[in-house]
Amino acid sequence: MTSAAQRCAPQPVEVALLASVFVVAACGLLYELAAGAIASYVLGDSVLQFSTIIGSYLFAMGIGSYLSRFFERQLPAHFLRIELLVALAGGLLPALLFLTHAWAPQAFRFLLYALVLLVGMLVGLEIPLVMRILKRNVRLKELVSQVLTFDYLGALAVSLAFPLVLVPQLGLVRTGLVFGLLNALVAVWALWLFRHELRRLGAHALACAFTLGVLAAALAGAGRITTWAEDRLYEDSVVLAESTPYQRIVVTRGASQAGGHRLFLNGNLQFAERDEYRYHEALVHPAMAAFGAAGGPRRVAVLGGGDGMAVREILKYPSVQHIALVELDPAMTRLFSRHDALARLNGHALRSPKVQVRHADAFTWLQEDGGAPYDVIVVDFPDPTNFHIGKLYTQSFYALLAQRLSASGYAVVQTTSPLVARQSFWTVVQTIEAAGLRAAPYHAHVPSFGEWGFVIASHRPWRLPPALPPGLRFLTPATLPLLFDFPADMARVPASVNRLSNQVLVHTYEMEWGRAQP
Repeated sequence: MTSAAQRCAPQPVEVALLASVFVVAACGLLYELAAGAIASYVLGDSVLQFSTIIGSYLFAMGIGSYLSRFFERQLPAHFLRIELLVALAGGLLPALLFLTHAWAPQAFRFLLYALVLLVGMLVGLEIPLVMRILKRNVRLKELVSQVLTFDYLGALAVSLAFPLVLVPQLGLVRTGLVFGLLNALVAVWALWLFRHELRRLGAHALACAFTLGVLAAALAGAGRITTWAEDRLYEDSVVLAESTPYQRIVVTRGASQAGGHRLFLNGNLQFAERDEYRYHEALVHPAMAAFGAAGGPRRVAVLGGGDGMAVREILKYPSVQHIALVELDPAMTRLFSRHDALARLNGHALRSPKVQVRHADAFTWLQEDGGAPYDVIVVDFPDPTNFHIGKLYTQSFYALLAQRLSASGYAVVQTTSPLVARQSFWTVVQTIEAAGLRAAPYHAHVPSFGEWGFVIASHRPWRLPPALPPGLRFLTPATLPLLFDFPADMARVPASVNRLSNQVLVHTYEMEWGRAQP
């Protein structure tokens, strides 16, 4: 006679299926996160993309859960087939989206949501089927608690691993394929566990082998898939590509010497070697040269600018004794200090003993830095394409900036295009003034970007500097005043203040640049 302890002890099938629940939950959430990350890279506005994708995914899971009631017989066989479908659709999702964006960008949004809905429905089918299979041996009370426990644990594990380990180490394409293989292995496990119940065992085994083969082949060629996609997406050959917890870094190089290197972050151009000097000279020297107090600026902070180009320009002032470079992504400063070709672009500026690199969020750093105020602060962030970056263009941020700026100092902010994104540009100016600072807006023509804008922020009025450092390629004392003159199509327009509570700049920026796209 079977004892009570034996009846309560977990059976091998029960343990195997609960382990499968853990894997299924982890894989399902990972596909959702991957879709959201890719959408934010390609379409911008990460909050909007993650919100719509999560909503669509959960809606699809609800549909899948509803449809599970129509599966009445051969539940293990249905579970096995669904696992194989999830493995293929979810595992290949990042690769298919990247390739579509590169080769047929007009179809990207349709495919994105089609895959999200498909994977969501399939994942919604999985858990109810597992619960009904487990119901044979487990009481309902224990069944629900056990399944939900393993489901939530799987979700927790992948939500932590995705940004901290998986994307930085494997990249999105390989991560998707690895988890697709995990789904396929769950199917193989089910094939073994229920081999005595399955009809057409050979056909199921062949389907498992086919799925594993497709995913393994794709994993072996993941590097080539990424290269195909990025070579098609970018005009020049990709010479360096790296995914970090914060962004996708891609460096390209033109076929000719004149083409030079170009840096892209999440697909957005940050600089082109052939004309970056125009941008960085315009960014740095109007503020640095105008400081002029007691022989020149001594303490300088650079927020963003992990490529070291702004630091290169700042080091042209002998008076500078200390430069705090605050860059969120350690990969940026590592690449532009250790990679020979990239370090040459900034003149090995990041190796200067005057430079102290701090890897931190600039907003938090301004709140916590308790040192002496800075004579000049150079703010070189990417454009406000999402709310995470948009907070660095808010009144709250500029109020912190004002506290860290000396009474006679200047801060300068790169501020998108006053021609293409006119409302966005003057929103930044309005926000700086709302923080209690004086604003001196100006613009420069950078061929890779077009007409580009900047704003000098200070406690005192900005004045034209008497001289500029020797050896500049773009700015001269005679042409500098022209940068502060705005023609009619870039002249000031009424604008709102960008606050943390509304982030109007992100919406305005997305609308204006969206209209500018061909």
